Amino acid sequence: MAGGKHATYSFETKLAAVRAVVDEGMTKPAAMARFGITSTTSLKTWLRAYREGGPDALRPKPKGRHKGTSSPPKKTTREQELE
Repeated sequence: MAGGKHATYSFETKLAAVRAVVDEGMTKPAAMARFGITSTTSLKTWLRAYREGGPDALRPKPKGRHKGTSSPPKKTTREQELE
């Protein structure tokens, strides 16, 4: 799928697929067919995240730069201002 668009899945779809595999014992290919997942890598990633961090690990992450505290602007000396 070189150059193609990546499929995006809702939190509910991810959680349902992972729970079907983990809790119900469904096979990965069966879960992929049932929930319309096209990539085995995606499902494996979700399973690992779910096992390590629970359902919240599957929630979407905010995009873009972190809006953390930036360092305050440095005070310039009078000599620097004149340059």
